[in-house]
Amino acid sequence: MILLPPLAFALALAVSARGATLPEKRAMCLNGLQLHEVAHASCCKWFDVLNDIQTNLFHGGKCGADAHESIRLVFHDAIARSSLLESLGVFGGGGADGSVLTFAANETMYPANLGTADIVHAQIPFATNHGVSTGDFVAFAGAVALANCPGAPQPAFLAGRPPPTQAAPDNLVPEPFHTVDQMLERIADAGNFTAADLTAMLAAHTVAAADDVEDDNPGLPFDSSPGVFDAQLFVEVQLHGVQFPGPGNRVGEVMAPMPGELRLQSDSLVARDPRTACDWQSFVGNQAKLRADFADVFRRLTLLGQDASTLVDCSDVIPRAKASPNTGKPFSYFPAGKGMADVEQACAATPFPSLVTLPGPEQSVPPVPLNS
Repeated sequence: MILLPPLAFALALAVSARGATLPEKRAMCLNGLQLHEVAHASCCKWFDVLNDIQTNLFHGGKCGADAHESIRLVFHDAIARSSLLESLGVFGGGGADGSVLTFAANETMYPANLGTADIVHAQIPFATNHGVSTGDFVAFAGAVALANCPGAPQPAFLAGRPPPTQAAPDNLVPEPFHTVDQMLERIADAGNFTAADLTAMLAAHTVAAADDVEDDNPGLPFDSSPGVFDAQLFVEVQLHGVQFPGPGNRVGEVMAPMPGELRLQSDSLVARDPRTACDWQSFVGNQAKLRADFADVFRRLTLLGQDASTLVDCSDVIPRAKASPNTGKPFSYFPAGKGMADVEQACAATPFPSLVTLPGPEQSVPPVPLNS
């Protein structure tokens, strides 16, 4: 009797190239009782990692707090890189190298990384137990987390990052209170990202929840649809703010248009700056563009500081992204009690899209549980 390993077993079956249209798959992986075709036999081990984190980190594949924080961690790990520092002969950070896990004692203490300690220390044992590099694990966990969130694009995942050599320098991660000038300068220095890229990056806030931001109201969401990747964020940030979710404002926070909602200053500024306002508005009612632009910028973030030619494309291991939920609502709308009169129009080139207003009383936003 031949016993097979329970999860990721690489059969490494060569596929003959009978025609130019055939996919260039080179291996089959046995994951439980299912065979999966992948680009390379080395990808098979990631099915073990996938099964483990879906069960024990993401609570059965949910788009909960650990998924939100894993997506955020991709940005915090990758953007901590500076070409300017390198040109001065100083270590400028390794980019998407997993240093935020390997050197957690240093990097979780940086002010910009406030609130990352929980997910960092939750992820470290998984990377260690599966013997994968921390850079690969941060990218993989972020991609799986994104796929768990309904409406999100299908993320890519490339494997083979070497271990980080040292902690990234401090003061390289943009903060919510930074100006648009500061944010644009920082992302350009990190990886030649543009103003349009910055706007697309902030789409991550559609599946974000605040942690260690509002001390009086922990767990308040950044937007009205936590756990769903959609374009509604790009509507509500452009609405006139009327109140803070707590007793007063915090650094990096501006007034939000609805009770219980936390609005980041960085989002508000990008939505109204002439360099980014039209890109911001372009996502209103355009879920396809939002998904495509975010998928592109997410992939490029996970490759910062890496030589992509040395990595293996293991995107086939990532679960199929969940479809947007059928709520009966359009992708973009005015919340109940809001309308065009509440829009702070910032894009001079294009009129604000015509949207429906939901019926009913004024909408409020409930807290997001931080333990799921």
